[in-house]
Amino acid sequence: MAAYRKRGGTWRAEVAKGGIRESKTFDTKAEAVAWATRLEAEIAAGSRRSYTKVQKTLGDAFDEYLDKISPSKGKHRWNETRLKFFRSELEFVGSLVRKVTPEEIAAWRDKRLKKVKTSTVNRDLNLLSAVFQAAQDEWKWIHENPVREVKRPEDPSPRKRRVSDEEAKVMAAALGFTEEGEIATTQQYAAVAFLIAIETGMRQGEIVRLTWPNVHLASRYVHLPKTKNGDARDVPLSTRAVELFERLPKVKDEDRCFPVVQGSLDAKWRNTRAEVAKKRPEIADLHFHDSRHEATTRLSRKLHVLALARMIGHRDIQSLMIYYDETAAELAARLD
Repeated sequence: MAAYRKRGGTWRAEVAKGGIRESKTFDTKAEAVAWATRLEAEIAAGSRRSYTKVQKTLGDAFDEYLDKISPSKGKHRWNETRLKFFRSELEFVGSLVRKVTPEEIAAWRDKRLKKVKTSTVNRDLNLLSAVFQAAQDEWKWIHENPVREVKRPEDPSPRKRRVSDEEAKVMAAALGFTEEGEIATTQQYAAVAFLIAIETGMRQGEIVRLTWPNVHLASRYVHLPKTKNGDARDVPLSTRAVELFERLPKVKDEDRCFPVVQGSLDAKWRNTRAEVAKKRPEIADLHFHDSRHEATTRLSRKLHVLALARMIGHRDIQSLMIYYDETAAELAARLD
C-alpha cells in the first residue's frame, strides 16, 4: 500500500510493491494518490519494470551521455566542460542514478543560486535533465527523470543592449583595425570578427571556426557545418561583410579564416573594452554577443521573418524575438 507524507506545501507518495520502490512529490494529495494508484496497477499488471538490479551511478550516466548522445550535439565541448564540473560539484554524483531524488537536485540548485545567475543554473539543469532523460528513454535505467520535479528559477529579462555605429567604430579602432591596414594581430582579428558579427548575426564561435573552403565570397555566403543547435547553416553576406572577409589574409597551410584561439580573441576584446570604458563608461556593459541583437534588429528591416530566422539560425519565432530589439521610435519612423 502506498504511503503519503506532507512536506511543507507538497505531498510525497511512496510505493513499495513487487520489488519496485518509487517515490514522487506533488502539489496536492489528490495528485499523489492518483499517481500511486496508477503505479500500483502497472506493477500488478506486470507492465512496470523493476530497476533494482541497475547498478549504474550518475557518474556512469555522464560517461554514457558523453559517449553516445553528446557528440551529435552542437554544444558537445560545452557539455564535456560542464559534466566535468558536475563531477566535482554534485555530492550525489556517485549515487545510483535511480536513487537520485528531486530534493537532492533542488538543494544543489539553491546552493548554486547563491554563487551564479539564474540563467547559468537553468542551463546546468537543462543538461542534467538531458542526462536523466537519456537514462530513462535510451538506456532504461530509471522510470522517471527527477529533474522534471525540480522548480526552475525564473530567468531574468533578456538583454536589450544594442551596438551603435559609433560604439562599433570606437571598439574596432581601439583593437587596431583600420580600413587600409593589414590584419595581423589577435586584436585586429577580434575587431574584424566583431564587425562581421554585426553584419551577419553569427556567434563569435561560429565566426572564429570558419574555414576558407566554407567561405563563398563570389556567391556571398558562408557555410557553417555545425552550429549551436547541431544544424548546418548558410549565412548570406552583405557587401560590407564581403569586404571584411576580403581583408583577412590567407595564411599558408592554414584553412582557418581566423588563425587564432577563440579564448585569446575573446580575452583581447574584453580587455580592450575595459580600457575604452575608462574614457567612455557607456561601453563598460557592452558584450560581444550584443552584436547578435544589433544584427537581428537591423536585418529585420530587410528580410522576411522566416528568412531572418533561417539566417540567424533559430527554429522558432519566439527565440528570434529575444534578439529583436527595435525601439518604438524606430518603428514609428518606418510608418511614414
